[in-house]
Amino acid sequence: MIIKPEIDLLLSKVDSKYTLCIVSARRARQINDMIHGVRDQALLTMQAPQIAQITSTKPLTLALEEIANGDIGYVRTTDSYK
Repeated sequence: MIIKPEIDLLLSKVDSKYTLCIVSARRARQINDMIHGVRDQALLTMQAPQIAQITSTKPLTLALEEIANGDIGYVRTTDSYK
């Protein structure tokens, strides 16, 4: 199995694999909520093939690509991440 983006690149953007897991999961939830909101509105105005294009990529994949590209970051607080 080939993982894209590569794990070495992802780990160079964060301080540990646990941070990567937390940050990517939180961002994937945000993306998932956004996709569902867009899809619900799109159902009223768009055709099925257009809706499939919007939601074809998995939220976790999008989150990991954003981390790899440096589009999102995190701030470590005393007991959590922001």
